[in-house]
Amino acid sequence: MLIKDVINVLENFAPPVYQESYDNAGLLCGDLDNNLTNVLLTLDITEQVLQEAIRENCNLIVAHHPIVFKPLKSLTGKNYVERVLIKAIQHNIALYAIHTNLDNVIGGVSFHIASILGLKDVKILAPTSQNLYKLTTFCPHEYTQQVLEALWQAGAGQIGNYQDCSFRSEGIGTYRPNEKANPFAGTRGYLEQAPETRLEVIFPVHCKNDIFKALRKAHPYEEIAYYLHLLENENQEVGAGAIGNLETEMSEQEFLSYLKEKMQLKVIRHTALRGKPIRKVALCGGSGFFLLKKAISQKADAFITADIKYHDFFDADGQILLADIGHYESEIFTKNLLAEILQKKNPEIPLKISQISTNPIDYFY
Repeated sequence: MLIKDVINVLENFAPPVYQESYDNAGLLCGDLDNNLTNVLLTLDITEQVLQEAIRENCNLIVAHHPIVFKPLKSLTGKNYVERVLIKAIQHNIALYAIHTNLDNVIGGVSFHIASILGLKDVKILAPTSQNLYKLTTFCPHEYTQQVLEALWQAGAGQIGNYQDCSFRSEGIGTYRPNEKANPFAGTRGYLEQAPETRLEVIFPVHCKNDIFKALRKAHPYEEIAYYLHLLENENQEVGAGAIGNLETEMSEQEFLSYLKEKMQLKVIRHTALRGKPIRKVALCGGSGFFLLKKAISQKADAFITADIKYHDFFDADGQILLADIGHYESEIFTKNLLAEILQKKNPEIPLKISQISTNPIDYFY
């Protein structure tokens, strides 16, 4: 097994194209074609985690947070980032980060938190747009099903809970092959009129290369006519945060105690209790305050996230219970999520979950 085999599994689950523009997810150092010894899963890559990888004979560390987030102007070991990179390279250990792309997919970080809390009917809180394409193409009637099947297999035609979606209409196509052409039908130099089917399918941006490979392989024409449009439609499969319902309604005090127990928290910072029951819960792992208005508009009773500033708590404005559980605390279970993703796809992947606490914050009671 090669290092790239593990990374391919992760990127099929959370394609890098869905990371935020400010992010630096992906392979940070190392050789994709090296044979894999063991994978170490961690939230952060620190010197202690790197030492753990060396001790456990792991030559691939998969982290949620990228250790390289800002441009490096030198590599001299003057800080922990540079020291980790130097030592990783010396020991031939690949470093890989799967960050906001894992935040932004169904089944990702926020969905994992929702699962820990036992939420039902979980959906993305803030679906994103401009990550869906519509492909329009034309083919002979008798090739319609063959082309559609190929496009569906490549990832087209998924709309919510519906698969193999498409639209087709009949018409007449015209073309005149020149002397260099090798037409599927018709004669060089003569205008051809051919009955054709117009096909339309939607697909996510990360499938683009596969879609066009499938189209070229299944389509009989030498030159394939098509249109490609980037859509403004919201993609319900991609976006930030999650929202779902508790199985049974709780009081605010009960909910906070439940949240503390399930997420193994030392403390919760929260807004004043409103004296209203909690049933619909919105959440976002890490720094998710930017989703507060979305949570309120979705009529959530509580919103759970981290890194909320003092003045930001006022923005809850008595409309929602706002709870800050801590950045590390909200994402520490991402290690288990990564293990589930890898083992579900291939139980033979040798992996270890880091036992090092990388939380830079401690609490004094």
